Amino acid sequence: MKIEVNNLNVEEVLFSGECFRAIKESDGSITNILKDRVINIKQDGNTLIVESSNYDNLKEVIYDYFDLNRDYNEINDTLINNNKNIKSMVDKCKNYRILNQDSFEMGISYIISQNNNVKRISKSVNEISKKYGKKVIFKNKEYYLFPTYEELKNVTSEEFRNFGVGFRDKYIVNYLNNYESLKDIDKLSTKDALKELMKIKGIGLKVASCILLFGYRRLDVFPIDTWVKQYMVENYNIKNNQKDIENFARDKFGEYSGLVIQYMFHSQRNM
Repeated sequence: MKIEVNNLNVEEVLFSGECFRAIKESDGSITNILKDRVINIKQDGNTLIVESSNYDNLKEVIYDYFDLNRDYNEINDTLINNNKNIKSMVDKCKNYRILNQDSFEMGISYIISQNNNVKRISKSVNEISKKYGKKVIFKNKEYYLFPTYEELKNVTSEEFRNFGVGFRDKYIVNYLNNYESLKDIDKLSTKDALKELMKIKGIGLKVASCILLFGYRRLDVFPIDTWVKQYMVENYNIKNNQKDIENFARDKFGEYSGLVIQYMFHSQRNM
């Protein structure tokens, strides 16, 4: 299937650190595992050539996953109009988007991400999926969807430890034990949603922010790491301090402050 898009660089987005299951193929295409299907995308300019294990409403799935229904050009214009100093950074990120991913998978993936690297995170997520998730055959290869809550709710910390998650095993179990209490998190303000997530032992501010940004479409949260801190110090003379950066971003960029933080991370790390 061919899908026309604008202002999207699939490789740039999928390998920006947002997701952990994308695979670069020898032909230049990218295979990724979504909530209910496997997809393979080859990009030719503004055309995506997409194959999938499930073609049901595929165009809608792709548009939703890459957040193509949101007008980033309008958002970017607003951001630049409010702060001319970020024009160069925003221009560099014009093909970048925040992925809309499964909130349950993001919860466990970002718990695993604590003090970890992408290669090891991906390995753990893939091994958990292989053990407990649904097998999908796509282009003569085996893939595994990320398990559902029902498929994981009785897994023990000892069993999780077998997948290389280390000290995070008990945090995953804490998340599973409290997952059903999060069912109404979409109804909460971002501030209250962060508090609700951080009630779960093992989920701090950064992990909670990543879960909300990548799993719940909250563009006003602050997953701040060393790259962002470095950008703030160099460009805004802000102290290398989480709270100072949060306050600055909230005051300066409002409802899109989390998106701008990602632009900072993306431009600082990848450009």
